[in-house]
Amino acid sequence: MKKMLLCSLVLVSVFANAQQTSTVKNIIPVPASVTEKPGTFILKNNFSISAPNDADAMNVAKQLSAALSAPTGYAGTIKNSGGNIQLQLLSATDNTIGNEGYKLSVTSKAVTISANKPAGLFYGMQTLLQLLPPSIESKTTVANTNWTIPCVEITDEPRFGWRGMMFDVSRHFFTKAEVKQFIDDMVKYKYNLLHWHLTDDEGWRIEIKSLPKLTEVGAWRVNREGKWANTGNPFPNEPKTYGGFYTQDDIKEVIQYAKERYVTILPEVDVPGHSLAALASYPELSCTPGPYEVSSGAPFMNWFNGGHEGLIDNTLCPANEKVYDFLDKVFTEVAQLFPFEYIHMGGDETAKNFWAKSDQIKALMQKENLKDMNEVQSYFVKRVEKIVESKGKKLIGWDEILEGGLAPSANVMSWRGMKGGITAAKMGHQVVMTPTDFVYMDYVQGEPSVEAPVYASLRLNKAYQFEPVPDGVDPKLILGGQANLWTEQIQRYRTVQYMMWPRSLATAECLWSPKEKKNWNDFANRVQNQFPRMDAAGIRYARSIYDPIIKVKDFKGSPEVSISTEIEGLDVYYSIDESIPDNYFPKYSKPIVMPADAEHLKVITYKNGKQVGQLISLSIDQLKSRERGED
Repeated sequence: MKKMLLCSLVLVSVFANAQQTSTVKNIIPVPASVTEKPGTFILKNNFSISAPNDADAMNVAKQLSAALSAPTGYAGTIKNSGGNIQLQLLSATDNTIGNEGYKLSVTSKAVTISANKPAGLFYGMQTLLQLLPPSIESKTTVANTNWTIPCVEITDEPRFGWRGMMFDVSRHFFTKAEVKQFIDDMVKYKYNLLHWHLTDDEGWRIEIKSLPKLTEVGAWRVNREGKWANTGNPFPNEPKTYGGFYTQDDIKEVIQYAKERYVTILPEVDVPGHSLAALASYPELSCTPGPYEVSSGAPFMNWFNGGHEGLIDNTLCPANEKVYDFLDKVFTEVAQLFPFEYIHMGGDETAKNFWAKSDQIKALMQKENLKDMNEVQSYFVKRVEKIVESKGKKLIGWDEILEGGLAPSANVMSWRGMKGGITAAKMGHQVVMTPTDFVYMDYVQGEPSVEAPVYASLRLNKAYQFEPVPDGVDPKLILGGQANLWTEQIQRYRTVQYMMWPRSLATAECLWSPKEKKNWNDFANRVQNQFPRMDAAGIRYARSIYDPIIKVKDFKGSPEVSISTEIEGLDVYYSIDESIPDNYFPKYSKPIVMPADAEHLKVITYKNGKQVGQLISLSIDQLKSRERGED
């Protein structure tokens, strides 16, 4: 009996140690330095948190107490000293952790987070929460859980200061509460900047008191549901019932909410293109006579290989002085609202074909000695830069602002690959890297046949390959990077989450963690271990990591299907006889040549004997389309 009891205790100890090790190794983004220690700290009722007599540090303590109390049901107290969870601001600056870094020490008796600044305490708190069981993310009490934290020593700091997420609230409007939820979701993984895309063709979302029509008219459009860009133009006098905007009080509330979570907000007013909402409100700002309507999804741009042109003019007129008076009013109020040093002017995808036909533009070109439409846009950007600088702010824009000559002090957000950022950096301008290749979160993320149709794909593995500093570029000029979410096809916040997670975990690690710490297989395992945490938090996420990658080529007139997986450890099973496969069906091991009488290929993935992927069913026509490169 004693031997059996001893064996049981050993097994329990081994299991507990395995649990401890896996918890420490599940952290995203991976810390700079981790040293695991034996033992655990047990969180108990009446836990106490001590923090210095500093308003910001106390605010972190209150947030930590709330995060611990809600799922555990435990009562916690906050005091200035003697807590079993201690938040400490260092009296002497520790140069190894900077302003956002931290040191986290967990022993069996106490938890200590130390930092130079309160921001570091906040990020240390995020790591601490990831060391607890996944149920810690629950908003309600979870019974029968051992709230243990493995003993560990962590030293950590971010690689980049600009760790952003862009949220497009113009194409579809999201409420103030949803914007706050977006902030809550992002800070869990140490993002610190919200790029708020507030204006576009589909809606103007920020109150400008001196220009009331922007929200009276520009914030509203006719309601269209179904597939985006598959809708017709508004009927005459059709009610404009879809939309919304943020009052200036709303904006201030969100800014304060973000500040308390160490998130800076970058406002974007997208000009001179993407301006239909502004033109619907003030049509006299165009080079082209109206009438104008806020876009409800009907196509208004012709895209072709290597360029685009407008079907209607959605641009502000660079030759119209009223435009600069208008922008002066807009940026005056934006600058007064947002404390961040930058304002984003957009500047992307300007359809210049209407400018080329405008007598006003031709006169401007002659007067200012402008050679082409790119120089016309550059003229506009430089005028906007002077307006923004007159408000005490710095200008940043998408990489098109390089065309025709970059404004003297402007900084660049490089989205069309890395090229624009490289060019700007070599000119001495600061750059935020946000290339479509790696960080566009509205792209298809898994098997295209079961995802919303989008023109491009970005799987998690590709997102994890993001390296913000290109070879040959001064790293000091790369501020950082960000993940971008455009919402043309995203109408609900649950879909926002589905598109952002888990791919934004990849961007988070690329921006926070040391470059040499990146390891795809390790990251992929940590991502899967984050899923229970997201389940507990009620965050929707995509399980596309389990989708097989299906490629097709012709084999003597028949589709030959090759299947691979994004992560290790997946088994793929399939059927070609219209049955629904499970793990007793044929296991994929070599390319499948589809028989002439087959109508569908059905595929499913398993891991460790359990189904993890969704059923994928592709018809022969779909396979042949993929063979031709049409899918």
